[in-house]
Amino acid sequence: MADIVTITINPSIDASTSVEQLVPIHKLRCTSARRDPGGGGINVARVVKRFGADATAIYAMGGVLGQLLRHLLDQEGIPGLPVPISEETREDFTVVEGVSGQQYRFILPGPRLSEREWRAFLDTFASHASREQGTRFVVASGGLPPGVPEDFYGRIVRTTKQVGAKIIVDTSGPPLKAALEAGVFIVKPSLREFRELMEAPLKTERDQVAACRSLVESGQAEVVALTLGDQGALLVARDKVLRALAVPIKPISVVGAGDSFLGAMICRLASGHSIEDAFRYGIAAGSAALLLPGTELCRREDAERLVGEVKVQAI
Repeated sequence: MADIVTITINPSIDASTSVEQLVPIHKLRCTSARRDPGGGGINVARVVKRFGADATAIYAMGGVLGQLLRHLLDQEGIPGLPVPISEETREDFTVVEGVSGQQYRFILPGPRLSEREWRAFLDTFASHASREQGTRFVVASGGLPPGVPEDFYGRIVRTTKQVGAKIIVDTSGPPLKAALEAGVFIVKPSLREFRELMEAPLKTERDQVAACRSLVESGQAEVVALTLGDQGALLVARDKVLRALAVPIKPISVVGAGDSFLGAMICRLASGHSIEDAFRYGIAAGSAALLLPGTELCRREDAERLVGEVKVQAI
């Protein structure tokens, strides 16, 4: 029985390839494609697995790509509860241009879910959460597909609280606002997402900390883990403010860094470690993801090697 459950209402097949140069009109000969199961919650479950724990992934699944998604998760040994939908699971793809080393990410629209389908998803989660009494952490991550109401994550939050588990949310825009209104354990926005949420530029560390504190003091989040890209990250709770510097590495790909950060962090918390330790491992895992090409997530051995280089200080 997994004590971590992940929620992915808009999963994907993440394909990656490379081409020598992107030019119009001409046929572009690509290298062999790699396909991975994707979507925020699914990626978190995959990282948790790599760190030696288990997470049950609840996800929407439709069409041929949905069947491929399920097959790929089975291959990785990820326990799953797929919720059938009528439209096709989406596919995203990443292309690396050889001459420049630039990475181009193409995100296709997700399938439209009917009210019956998104309500079936909520019912599946509620049934699992009430039946599996050992569930301690629920991670709701990723955007919402067409047809799903903006308060979807708010409903997930309320169900999670009813069964006594802690909820972690990683999304943006109105779905993030709805989740925060219900009150979450951890929220993990990027700086861009946080600026949009707070409707402020937040250019200085002081402004960023103050904005994080406002969420904590209002009861919208117990912990804010604000990722700052190559500037590191902040973690703000009621009794502490921590600043982590970015690990000095040359990134190959930025895909999967946020999900790797969150997966490692939750895995450490579920194992009984402190929030500071979990934050440190999150930074190491997010940095480790930068070392790998395409849509690959972090490797545990890379994260374990980098964790000693993570500098965290109280501010």
